[in-house]
Amino acid sequence: MFLDPPARDEDAPPPATSRRARRDDREARARRRRDRRRRATTVLALVALLLGGVGFVLWSVFGDLFTGGDDAAATVSDYPGPGSGQIQVTVAAGDTGQVIGQTLVEAGVVATVDAFAAAYDANPQATSIQPGTYALRQRMRAVDAVDALLDQENRVSVRVTIPEGWTAAQVYDKVYEVTTIPVDELAAAAQDPAALGVPVEAGSIEGWLAPATYEVDPGATAAEVLGRMVARTVQDLTARGVAPEQMQRVLTVASVVEREAKRDEDRPKIARAIENRLADGMPLQVDATVLYGIGVTGRGPTGDELADAGNAYNTYEHTGLPPTPIGGPGAASLDAALAPAEGDWLYWVTVNFDTGETRFAATYPDHLENKAVMEEWLAANGY
Repeated sequence: MFLDPPARDEDAPPPATSRRARRDDREARARRRRDRRRRATTVLALVALLLGGVGFVLWSVFGDLFTGGDDAAATVSDYPGPGSGQIQVTVAAGDTGQVIGQTLVEAGVVATVDAFAAAYDANPQATSIQPGTYALRQRMRAVDAVDALLDQENRVSVRVTIPEGWTAAQVYDKVYEVTTIPVDELAAAAQDPAALGVPVEAGSIEGWLAPATYEVDPGATAAEVLGRMVARTVQDLTARGVAPEQMQRVLTVASVVEREAKRDEDRPKIARAIENRLADGMPLQVDATVLYGIGVTGRGPTGDELADAGNAYNTYEHTGLPPTPIGGPGAASLDAALAPAEGDWLYWVTVNFDTGETRFAATYPDHLENKAVMEEWLAANGY
């Protein structure tokens, strides 16, 4: 059977074992609270340290975005890339890696010159970076910037190549074809040759447009393009010691040599024959000048054209040099005009149009013999 428990005296003190248990429990709970506080403090410290490190990295790379600073080198030696946006930068002929790096830093493409120079030196192809204007991103890695400059797809300037002997009209057509600068604008700019750097006494741009390859940047004007060609001619003549008042004559002689010579070794001889004819008061009798005067190429002049005294460039009818050069001479023709070969030649004729062989004569009978050789070759080759 079940017996009821004895009645408890509410005022009686608890047993000693019960008090110790409660004290131990309180101490255990206190220890657990202290442990939780220590763990929380440690975690907060680690989080703060982590966030501080991330913040430092972000500020190092992007700090100037928020501060408005322009000197990226003050905060980072190289951008992480890949960059953003687009900007055009120009590499000039002869620029070293240091110079290119400075250009890119100023444009905001790379962070420091040192980073770019190191990337440039590490890339064996870097020395083949071509002059021109390139479309690049801003905030690129230095190695990526070097690669971008080597990629011709990023080049926005165009290259215009002017062959030796071309007339101004031919140059205008070529420039228009490559750059879309209208021929009318080029011809209009050429109407003031002195403004383009041509000596006043020359009076014409003909012959002053140096044959060479030019980089034309977007937005270039007709005057800027032609002015660079004129400057190249002035530079070439000055480097050869030609006085400004003699430049037009040298260009005129050289332009005739350019049209008449088929081989470089014949140029000094033709220059001498021209000078000998001028000294003797003989007409030059050059077909190329006659054709220039009537604006045609690729054939010989007709009898009527040779007899046309109204053509100021008809050197059969008029003695002396033509009024202007008849094209832009190359370096070999300039050198020939300045240093003609020694000889008494008055005549020259190409006797083989495949090889360019040219024969020279001091007398007219000898010249007729050379012409006979030419006619034999023409007959043998179906002309």
